[in-house]
Amino acid sequence: MPERRVRGLKDLMRVPIRGADHEVAPEHSMDPRPSEALEIPAQRSVIDNAIYVDGRRVATPPSLSEAVTALRSRPGSMAWIGLYRPAEAEILKVAEEFGLHELAVEDAIVAHQRPKADRYGDTLFLVLRAAQYLDSPEKVEFGELHVFVGPDFVLTVRHSEAPDLSKVRRRMETDPDLLHQGPQAVLYAILDAVVDGYAPVVAGLQKDIDEIEVQVFGGDPAAPRRIYALSREVIEFQRATRPLLDMLNGLIAGSAKYGVDGELQRYLRDVADHAITVVERVDNFRQMLQDILIVNSTLVSQAQNEEMKNLTQASYAQSEEVKRISSWAAILFAPTLVGTIYGMNFTHMPELAWTYGYPFAVALMAAVCVTLYLVFKRRDWL
Repeated sequence: MPERRVRGLKDLMRVPIRGADHEVAPEHSMDPRPSEALEIPAQRSVIDNAIYVDGRRVATPPSLSEAVTALRSRPGSMAWIGLYRPAEAEILKVAEEFGLHELAVEDAIVAHQRPKADRYGDTLFLVLRAAQYLDSPEKVEFGELHVFVGPDFVLTVRHSEAPDLSKVRRRMETDPDLLHQGPQAVLYAILDAVVDGYAPVVAGLQKDIDEIEVQVFGGDPAAPRRIYALSREVIEFQRATRPLLDMLNGLIAGSAKYGVDGELQRYLRDVADHAITVVERVDNFRQMLQDILIVNSTLVSQAQNEEMKNLTQASYAQSEEVKRISSWAAILFAPTLVGTIYGMNFTHMPELAWTYGYPFAVALMAAVCVTLYLVFKRRDWL
């Protein structure tokens, strides 16, 4: 291992842990693992540790150092080491054994990286985002996988349950001809497993969208909240899948340069085709959710407009009733006024002793009532 790389790894080992008086490096301040992880024994997270020759397992060393020794002592062999949620000390130990670049080691320690592929000399470093659909809570759970691919080794660092690399290993061990092609074949199998794992997620999201459409057209008030939550999952899924296209295209383009077998190149192109299908479906999901949200807003507006229309009609009907009542009150007020005045029984009042006083008062009241009736009728108050 070059002196600069050894010095870089040693500097990583000397990074002060949280709680110390020294300032923590920015990339380590995002580390989700507690500082006590440095004390975890280096073998705790080693899921499988195997040496392969001609596509067949020939040794399962009990420790990482013995795996390196067995690898170096067997020309043409390949080591495949799987780590699950390793502590920082474990990653640094493996990095020192295999001469991994310090920048790639930092990414593996910090985690929470976007999908990418970087090459450091003869070692390829990939970050993949796996996903699985959980039926019970109806949500998508994302995981992170780091893969180091060297000339004679493959190192996987999983930070989540998905993907299940034990199935990938069993598949490869049952196909020695494919495994015989070396680390690039293992990389293909891992990429294939990650992309195939997206299919149930796509089906689950499609099911959720179909249910949301039923909710929206059924007038469920909880639909907007579910649309928003699902939109966030789709966006996260886009971030996990879209970078895969450039990553796979880059691997395919560099296949000839790094001596990848022609058949393996065809397998990689098949994985790329599946990834394109997934990305297109996810893009469609995002557009569908935006359209559903617009439709939901339109339906809500229509319902509000219908409610306002009903309120307006009720108010208009009430106003018509008020006008009728007011009209009849005004018509009845005129004879009441005349009758009230002549009912005072004062001694000295005009027309009180007049012979035609009573007929005149009655005729006056009738004339006023008829006049008011005709006026209100003409104005459609009655």
